[in-house]
Amino acid sequence: MPDTTAPPVPPLRDLGHDLIDLTRRQRVTAVGLPFACAGAYFAFAAAGWWPAAVFAVVALSFFTYGSTSHDLVHRSMGLPGRANELFLCVVELLAVRSGHAYRAGHLHHHATFPHADDIEGAAARMTWFGALVDGLTLQPRVWWWAVRRGGKDRAWVVGEGVACAVVVAGSVALAPVTPVFLVYVALVVAGSWVIPLATSYVPHDPAGADELTQTRAFRGRVASVLALGHLYHLEHHLYPAVPHQNWPELARRLDPHLHRAGVRPVRLGF
Repeated sequence: MPDTTAPPVPPLRDLGHDLIDLTRRQRVTAVGLPFACAGAYFAFAAAGWWPAAVFAVVALSFFTYGSTSHDLVHRSMGLPGRANELFLCVVELLAVRSGHAYRAGHLHHHATFPHADDIEGAAARMTWFGALVDGLTLQPRVWWWAVRRGGKDRAWVVGEGVACAVVVAGSVALAPVTPVFLVYVALVVAGSWVIPLATSYVPHDPAGADELTQTRAFRGRVASVLALGHLYHLEHHLYPAVPHQNWPELARRLDPHLHRAGVRPVRLGF
């Protein structure tokens, strides 16, 4: 039974401020991985090793939206302000997305879920198939939503949208010379289609009564392997300042508090 006499979860300072710290090596690795994946695609594609090239783009999709870009959105990587903005722009452009539109939509999601105007979290109310279909148009819709919303990042959003259009047009124009660029664009765009299913439908429950039940906790080694250590969605919603590298330790420290609050993790494996 949940312990109703204790606060549901402690403040971050009680869990340890070391959870927001990263080493220089961790920062360099996180920022460098998307560029390494993009470079690997073009190297493998040029050599005709297409299975490896496709795998490199799959890795790129993961290391952008769900990992490096996500921490840049929350400014949790500890980079200087201008560097954070620049890398948010460039890293997401590797996946032909607007990083600042991503930030606008994602921070709105944190502030409003499960409200009806949460464009990022809308797929949580759909079927799994509906969430997949939602992914076909989510990125342009989020971009247009961010443009109409305005704010201090609007110039970034508009510029990134133009850059995405130039990348797509350039890849089409170069297709008669080489298909490498058009295939790259097609793969990264297709990779974005699973985002609503993976980041909204699976980890959220809009019928939950509070923040501890509206986002699911996941545990189990199989789940951790499948999610590459990124299965801690409830923990992230509770403590968005913690970078993804420290989520497993955050979960370990938070487990007793979640248990007392009556949170039952979804377990996959052991």
